[in-house]
Amino acid sequence: MSLLWFLIVGVVAGWLAGKLVRGGGFGLVGDLAVGVVGAFIGGFLFNALGASAGGGLIGSIVVATIGAVVLLVVVRLIKQA
Repeated sequence: MSLLWFLIVGVVAGWLAGKLVRGGGFGLVGDLAVGVVGAFIGGFLFNALGASAGGGLIGSIVVATIGAVVLLVVVRLIKQA
């Protein structure tokens, strides 16, 4: 069941990040990929800063979304260079 929650968090975070950064989503698979990679980035950033978004589903979505937004901003900067 935890894999299912992980995938749900990834899709939601990727979709939210797509809306925040680009103004649109990337489709189900694209949102999932951005959200999952963003979850790893967000987890690393929050851990490095010693911060916590709380536990549970909402905290996981917040961390993954912040990581996904960072990922999309970095990708956008690299594409412009």
